[in-house]
Amino acid sequence: MRMRRRGLLFGLGFNIIVLGIASFLTDVSTEMILPLFPLFTTEVLLASPAALGLIEGMAESAASLLKVASGWWSDRAGRRKPFVVSGYGLSTAVKPMLALATSWPHALGGRFADRVGKGIRTAPRDAIIADSSEANVRGKAFGLHRMLDTLGAVLGPALAFLLLPLLGYRRVFLAATVPAVIAVLVLTLFVREARRGRAIGTSFKAGVGSLSPEFRLYAAIATLFALGNFSWAFLILRAREMGIAAEHAILLYMFHNLVYALVSLPAGVLSDRAGRRPVIALGYGIFGLTCVGFALATSAWHGLLLFAAYGSFRGVVEGVQKAYVADLVAPELRGTAMGAFDTSVGLAMFPSSFIVGIIWASVSSAAAFAYGAALSFAATAFLLLALGGGRRRP
Repeated sequence: MRMRRRGLLFGLGFNIIVLGIASFLTDVSTEMILPLFPLFTTEVLLASPAALGLIEGMAESAASLLKVASGWWSDRAGRRKPFVVSGYGLSTAVKPMLALATSWPHALGGRFADRVGKGIRTAPRDAIIADSSEANVRGKAFGLHRMLDTLGAVLGPALAFLLLPLLGYRRVFLAATVPAVIAVLVLTLFVREARRGRAIGTSFKAGVGSLSPEFRLYAAIATLFALGNFSWAFLILRAREMGIAAEHAILLYMFHNLVYALVSLPAGVLSDRAGRRPVIALGYGIFGLTCVGFALATSAWHGLLLFAAYGSFRGVVEGVQKAYVADLVAPELRGTAMGAFDTSVGLAMFPSSFIVGIIWASVSSAAAFAYGAALSFAATAFLLLALGGGRRRP
């Protein structure tokens, strides 16, 4: 019994494991496509960079806007599994569209529908994780999920790298459908509803309005941070400035995902013991220091350390903040809260990357990273000032 208590999975329910496996398989599928998609769209479908930007902007906007709606709807329905399965199912069904695309509008349709699926599933899935875990292991539960999800993001690009010379773009996209189909089957057969109350008769406006002041405070601070948390693509651009070859920059991206995966579970466990906000503040600070490092870096070997730091930041923050959101709201409003949080943070990241791009082009890359560092340290300070006496509450 003592050894079981010390085990990696102690205290985690069956749903946590199943959702982690499904996310692993889905990320293997998605990340087999994602690194190749810009090249396929511009080199095979002959899309312009502006068209590629339109595709990505519309796709990610759809995902961000749908999260709050699907989360609220799952609260009102009292059931989350149908949203999770349908969201993963839609993303899986449209993957062959990319393999069959003959023009960039076809690619836009496939990418848009894939992100719609993500928008439908994310908040209800996170709510199931919260519903299926007790507060004293909730950080561990989200940490395990992030770890498995991100391990898929390591394996997916590696498979794409190996298969592309053998199969070409279109057949790699078709091959990527296989793990996604398995993920949907796993979800359909094994995930169970974990009911913790139902927001009967609550309108969308009333549901969002019922979220706690503590949640609103944290969402505001996280949104401030997101305004400086620009796209990882700028890290790749900076790596190229530092003299790192393109293929090595992609390997650094895979390396950062590996670090992210390895850090996620320990960070979640630490948040269960030390409290969520100190751990999140640590992650914000790491990102700020990473931005400073990228601004000052002068040698290619600095890239390895800086991408490791970026992976550490993501591992520390991304699972723990979901656990913290779950702590701050009533169980019957978790879907709404998860969706509102993801939408707020997701929408803030769009102007963030746009602003950084303007600063990069008009001033310098160092100034762009300085902007990210300034907002990161400001959000860290606000979060630390908000700390109170409780372990999981402000």
